[in-house]
Amino acid sequence: MQLEKIDDYRWLIPRTYKPGMLTDALVFASERLLDSIRKDQSLEQAANMTMLPGIAGRALAMPDIHQGYGFPIGGVAAVDMQHGVVSPGGVGFDINCGVRLLGTSLTEKEVRPKLHELVHQVFRDVPSGTGQAGHLKVSDHDLDQILEKGPRWAVDRDMGSEADLDQTEERGCIAGANAAAVSSRAKLRGKPQLGTLGSGNHFVEIQTVDEVFDAATAAKYQLEKGRVVLLIHTGSRGLGHQVCTDYVAQLDAAMRRYDIHIPDRQLACAPIHSPEGQSYLQAMAASANFAWTNRQCIAHAARDAFKRIFGNQTKMPLIYDVAHNIAKQETHVVDGKTRRVLVHRKGATRSFPNQPVFIPGSMGTASYFLLGMEGSLRETFGSACHGAGRVLSRSAAKRGASAKEIQKELESRGIIVESLTREGLTEEKPEAYKDIEAVVEVVHNAGLARRVARLKPIGVIKG
Repeated sequence: MQLEKIDDYRWLIPRTYKPGMLTDALVFASERLLDSIRKDQSLEQAANMTMLPGIAGRALAMPDIHQGYGFPIGGVAAVDMQHGVVSPGGVGFDINCGVRLLGTSLTEKEVRPKLHELVHQVFRDVPSGTGQAGHLKVSDHDLDQILEKGPRWAVDRDMGSEADLDQTEERGCIAGANAAAVSSRAKLRGKPQLGTLGSGNHFVEIQTVDEVFDAATAAKYQLEKGRVVLLIHTGSRGLGHQVCTDYVAQLDAAMRRYDIHIPDRQLACAPIHSPEGQSYLQAMAASANFAWTNRQCIAHAARDAFKRIFGNQTKMPLIYDVAHNIAKQETHVVDGKTRRVLVHRKGATRSFPNQPVFIPGSMGTASYFLLGMEGSLRETFGSACHGAGRVLSRSAAKRGASAKEIQKELESRGIIVESLTREGLTEEKPEAYKDIEAVVEVVHNAGLARRVARLKPIGVIKG
């Protein structure tokens, strides 16, 4: 594919690239990152996004883009609310996979002597792994409440505070969620998994502020150098996966009824205001609410683990929680006109002006705390990337160093790791991901979000 270079951080796939494209696709990347991006089909998937009926503005690809289901991971597309479609592939199977950052009243100097003990305690208190059941017992009525009200359910049971809701995107509850739109199979999968981490790239990381770039903003969040923080990355577990599976099949069948033609069946979609489209959006919102509640319960367990090691006086305020697999109704200026659109963000995080943005790296590299900028509203519907982005498949990543060798190498760098499985380490080794520094450089220099602080892992919990 021949890309048109706009500047050092923007590249265009013009709508003339292939028949059926309704608009251009804009790729945010450096030449260095493009070398790895071109190794899979993600740019073709970005071009395919432009064929969604009702697409508004350009389709977008973030610098962490890599091949996904239908949409590339790192893909953003907005569609007109009146005339557009909704596509489950534009959200992904892990609905509202997202990240939550908690500050602490502790410094690295205080934590280091008890780091092994702390990592082990968090590992014990936060169940992880594929299909792993949690410690919480949830009734059918409770689950419906969680699906429709989100983490309010947890806060009402003393698992957090009102301040947690204030610092969560949408206060952890998307309006219009309907538990009845979630299949019994999805509920059966999700019911035992509340408060669990899962596997793959999900993690809980104990981190320390390694470098500060914006002192005033960092001070606002008490993120001076050497401060310890906790980053949680997980989503809606088996419930969200089943919801996506259910609705991909339903919307694939619906396309024939609505005479919709797309180049990839993984982009299965239906008009937003059709019965099928509305049912998916209700189930997606319910799944998102479940994910926010899941992260709230994990945060509660982690807070208890910290207090067990460092005492009840330990403070762990929530800095922010944001989704990066979601479709949301928003108002944006498109081609000079204010329009109501449905923004699909798949492996992309909301980046509104002055809103915290988190870009995690791999377990052996840094993560970044940034603030959204005005430029993101003008160019990306208020979006930025969600991580470093894979460069090796999971099977390819398994080849090479053993789990024990990876663990030993990380410990030599002061990073204590506990993982339920060997694959949790081999599949997620640092070499499996793009260079986080190169990814953040694009986001910062393109004006989508500005660097505030770099966070370095010192303790990692994985499935």
